[in-house]
Amino acid sequence: MLTAIVITVSDSAFNGKREDLSGPAVSDRLDAAGFKLLGSAIVADDRAQIKDALLDACRSADLIVTTGGTGIAARDITPEATREVCEKLIEGVPERMRAEGLKHTPLAPLSRAVCGTHGKTLILNLPGSPKGAIQSLEAVLDLLPHVVDLLHGKTEHRDGASV
Repeated sequence: MLTAIVITVSDSAFNGKREDLSGPAVSDRLDAAGFKLLGSAIVADDRAQIKDALLDACRSADLIVTTGGTGIAARDITPEATREVCEKLIEGVPERMRAEGLKHTPLAPLSRAVCGTHGKTLILNLPGSPKGAIQSLEAVLDLLPHVVDLLHGKTEHRDGASV
């Protein structure tokens, strides 16, 4: 069973000024997809806090999903913190999320979400809105088990697919 941790990046949720709706929505969807949720966290839009949370989660989870901080506002720095932690970026995953997002909103290209790896862990950024987070996750959910398998050395080809 694949394991996951969800990290919400939000100043207002971290400071108790807003209820975190995205993190629980993402957790529920991952649970329904068969992932074992190891936990969740809420951190401020702070590069050091984001990096620390990502690195800590990499010690135990196959998949880390962040929600929030992927826009273009001054405090939106989740992609920058994620890039600093990742050893390899997987550009096609967020491209697929943005392409799917265009079916729902013309603002989808403004998402700066990234996806990458750290050791044997996959890290995926999602938007902060519950609807955007779930739509983005749904767009790539079918890819995630295969990526985790590859990270764990299971490189045999499945269904004729090769990576």
